[in-house]
Amino acid sequence: MEDIADALGIGRRTLFRYFPSKNDIVWGDFELVLDRLGRLLDATPRDVPIMRALADAIVESNRYPPDQLAGLRIRMTLITTVPALQAHSMLRYRAWRQVVAEFVANRRGESADDLVPQTIAYALLGTSTAAFAHWVDNPDEDLDASLAQAYGILRASVAAEPESSTSRRRPK
Repeated sequence: MEDIADALGIGRRTLFRYFPSKNDIVWGDFELVLDRLGRLLDATPRDVPIMRALADAIVESNRYPPDQLAGLRIRMTLITTVPALQAHSMLRYRAWRQVVAEFVANRRGESADDLVPQTIAYALLGTSTAAFAHWVDNPDEDLDASLAQAYGILRASVAAEPESSTSRRRPK
């Protein structure tokens, strides 16, 4: 942190006011991302199906100006490859899942801790993670297109499987 503060020309204490740890520096202002996602979901009309609303809001909340994409790719490369950052990501991902679970729960009249909102939140996190990893590994790919394609795959696979309210047992 001392080296980073020196490079920025600020004191270490000032740096800690903005970022509690060096792991937080790589994430930038993630609260802004969460706020943007929450606002987009809140603004979605209730007649829009849950998965469509979530996919659209997640893609839109991850839209970045072209001049920020190179830095984002570097940050996402670090987040997905550095063990300490991967561990720290669990805290960030929990907050992201909470925004998603609260939206689903509100739409379904459930608690955010119930199984359906949590399952959807985890599935969408996996979908976003896969899209970002694909984008990081393929520099010629467009982030918006990767996210939209990943969410299209998820929606199509969910629609292709009939939902069952009873558990199925395997034959013995």
